[in-house]
Amino acid sequence: MNSHVLFHSVHQLSRQLAKHLNVALEPFGLYNAQWSVMYVLNENGTLTQRELCEYLGVEAPPMTRTIQRLSKQGYIEYVVGQDKRKKYIKLTEKAVKEYPLWEKAIMEANEKLLSSFPKSSQEALLTLVSTWLGKMKQPQSYEVSENNKGEIK
Repeated sequence: MNSHVLFHSVHQLSRQLAKHLNVALEPFGLYNAQWSVMYVLNENGTLTQRELCEYLGVEAPPMTRTIQRLSKQGYIEYVVGQDKRKKYIKLTEKAVKEYPLWEKAIMEANEKLLSSFPKSSQEALLTLVSTWLGKMKQPQSYEVSENNKGEIK
């Protein structure tokens, strides 16, 4: 099997899924990246920007822009921690009130995308993706071999 084809297909799938979610969120003036942040905050409570970046696998500059947009829209706010040097991000009351509408739109889009797949295939895909993500989050070293091709160990 050609790994380039596999990774290209996964990348294309990811882009198509984001595109479908953007369409579902468009009536609310939101995008997939914003939804991801609000979903994580809804599930986990207050987090620092660094924690959001680590969880979502996003670099700091795009996360900063997303957080600024959400703040301007009135959906997130900063809370100073006990340390006073740490700023936490949390959903505002406005976001908590509107969240069920966004979630409903997302769930409907998800169900539409999954409607052609049997439950057993959905469960198998979830297992594969979860396992792969779990392995990717484990610390790995990257060594360059003699023929200049990198190998992850």
